[in-house]
Amino acid sequence: MHRRILITVIAALGLTGLCNPPSFAQAYPAKPLKIIVPFAPGGVTDMVSRVMAQGLTAELGQAVIVENRAGASGIVGTDTVAKSARDGYTLLVVASSHTVSPATNAKLPYDTERDFAPISLVVRDPLLFVVGNTVPANTLSEFIALAKSQPAKINYATPGPASQSHLVTELFSQRAGIKMLEVPYRGGGPAMLALIAGEVQFAVLSTQLSAPHLQSGRVRAIASGGRTRDPHFPNLPTLNESGFPEMEALQWVGILAPAGMPNDIVTRLNAALRRILVKPDIVSKLAAQGMTAATSSPDEFKAMISAEIREWKDVAQKAGISLQ
Repeated sequence: MHRRILITVIAALGLTGLCNPPSFAQAYPAKPLKIIVPFAPGGVTDMVSRVMAQGLTAELGQAVIVENRAGASGIVGTDTVAKSARDGYTLLVVASSHTVSPATNAKLPYDTERDFAPISLVVRDPLLFVVGNTVPANTLSEFIALAKSQPAKINYATPGPASQSHLVTELFSQRAGIKMLEVPYRGGGPAMLALIAGEVQFAVLSTQLSAPHLQSGRVRAIASGGRTRDPHFPNLPTLNESGFPEMEALQWVGILAPAGMPNDIVTRLNAALRRILVKPDIVSKLAAQGMTAATSSPDEFKAMISAEIREWKDVAQKAGISLQ
C-alpha cells in the first residue's frame, strides 16, 4: 500500500515538472545583459555601445550595462568575452581593428573567427584620404602623380604601426604603384596634428577625427573610402570614382557574442538591433557623431569579417607589417 502511494506521488511530481518547466528555462532575457567595450571610455566604440545599450534595454525589457575593459589595443576585453558563458548575457562591441589584429599579431589569445558569434553590424562609415594644405594635390590622381614623381619622399601618418590606417595606406600604395614612408603616432589625434603641422603630407583617418579640421580648412580630403559617397561629404569623390573600383576603406562597429551561443538568441538579438537601428532618435544620435547606422544578418557580418581578415593578412605579408 505504501509502495503504491509512493509511486503515485513520484509520478505526479514528474508530470508537474513537465507541465511547469523550471525557472531557468524561461524566455530570454531573464536578467540584465552586459556589453563589453574593449577600449577606454570616450571613443567611437564606447559611444556606439552606449547608444545601443539604451536601445536594447527598451527592446528587450532588461537593463543592458556597458563595461569598459581596455588594454593591449582591445585584446584584454575581447579575450574576456571569448571566454565568457555562451548564454547571451555577455556581448562584445568591436571596431574594424578587430579584423586587423589577426593579420598583424600572431599571438592573440583567441581566434578572431572561431571564438565569436557575429550578431550584427551597427555602424559603417568610410575612412577619408586627407592631405596637408601645403600638398599640391586636390584629387587622388594628382596625389598619386606627385608621389610617383617623388618616390619614398612623401611621409604619411598613422595612429600607430600595424593599425587599420597603416594597412589601408599600404594597400592603396600597392594598388597605386607608389612608395611612401610611414610615420607612426600614438593615436589618431596626434597623427592629425602632425598632418596639420606639415610633419607629414598624407593620412587615412576617420570622418569623426577629420571633419572639424576639414571644416576649418586646416587639411583637405581628396577621396572617401566608401563605394558610395559619404552623406556627410557629398562632394567628395569615392575611391571607386577615383580609379580604385575594387578597394574599400571603412571604419565600422559591430556586436559579437561568444561562439556557441544558441542560434535563437543570436536571432533575437539581431532582430532587436535591426529595429533599433532604424529608429529616428538612434539614427540621429549616431549621425550627430558623424556615423551612419548599418545592419546586417549574422551570416553577412561573419562573411565580412572573414573577407577582411584575408585581405589584411595579404596586405601585411606583402608590406612586411607585423607587431612581432
